[in-house]
Amino acid sequence: MSVSDQILDLLEGADAPLSGEEMAAKLGVTRNTVWKAVNRLKEAGYEIEAATNRGYRLVSERNALTPQGVRRLLAGPAERCAIQVQESVTSTNTVLKGLAEQGGAEGMVLLAQEQTQGKGRLGRTFFSPKGTGLYMSVLLRPRFSAEEALSITTAAAVAVAEAVDQVTGQHARIKWVNDVYLRGRKVCGILTEAAVDFESGGLQYAVLGMGINIREPEGGFSPELAQVAGALFPGEVPAGARTRLAAAILNRFFSYYQALPDRTFMKAYAKRSLLTGMEVTYTQGDRAGEGLVLGVDEEARLLLRLPDGREQAFSAGEVQIKKDFLDWLRREEEENSSETCRKE
Repeated sequence: MSVSDQILDLLEGADAPLSGEEMAAKLGVTRNTVWKAVNRLKEAGYEIEAATNRGYRLVSERNALTPQGVRRLLAGPAERCAIQVQESVTSTNTVLKGLAEQGGAEGMVLLAQEQTQGKGRLGRTFFSPKGTGLYMSVLLRPRFSAEEALSITTAAAVAVAEAVDQVTGQHARIKWVNDVYLRGRKVCGILTEAAVDFESGGLQYAVLGMGINIREPEGGFSPELAQVAGALFPGEVPAGARTRLAAAILNRFFSYYQALPDRTFMKAYAKRSLLTGMEVTYTQGDRAGEGLVLGVDEEARLLLRLPDGREQAFSAGEVQIKKDFLDWLRREEEENSSETCRKE
């Protein structure tokens, strides 16, 4: 446990302010070390009052994101997670992949206040400014075939959507395969990167990365991102929202992960499908055409009804979503909102 963690434990358990001298003596460190650790806690979002001749007092942990804060809310299989929080990283996935190559254990979780080179699918970047999102990666060492790797992403999408529901009180949906939407805007992207053991056909490891927009950055999203991106909270972020969201995602994900091949989460995934009812195009070998999305099957394939009435399943990469997707989605959201108002 770091000095900052130990000091936080002391402050949380104290009925009165603690002096730097007292904490230094209890921990066997210098007063300067205590001062530096307190400053690190402040940078992490803890409000700590320093009164002359009285000492330090924990006032609030409103905007903090710390390992111990997340750990306190973990339950079930997720309790085995080893949580680390860093101020700034290139990419949480990149850092964890490096640790995986060095023999890092399953359940290592890295959260960052910002990413300077956040990663998205197909080589895209994920905008990750400081203090506006939850940027998290999880190291996994699955005991199943590489073909099951897609299940990690779909399970994570359900876990994120359910956690967003819990924290915001609203209903999140999933855009096949790996994006979570709220109020017609993308609020989360998920990227799973894996290394294959060619001898066994299984996975050496997988790193599951999730980037979630908690609030809009100062000045809003860039014009390009503003067409698609949204945030969980349009205004002030509730106290402890990032911590509660991180813990809720881990609790749900590891509950699904312990029985991943059973795909118990796929019914929930299908119910949250954004594309159901939408016309899309497809390319499969030398065939191309259009179809109506009926839903998602147990293998996370998109089910289409073709013009001749046949139903067929398509994998990721075979389906192209039309450019007017967002317009279609927002019309649907408005219709659903109007229907809800009429019922009320």
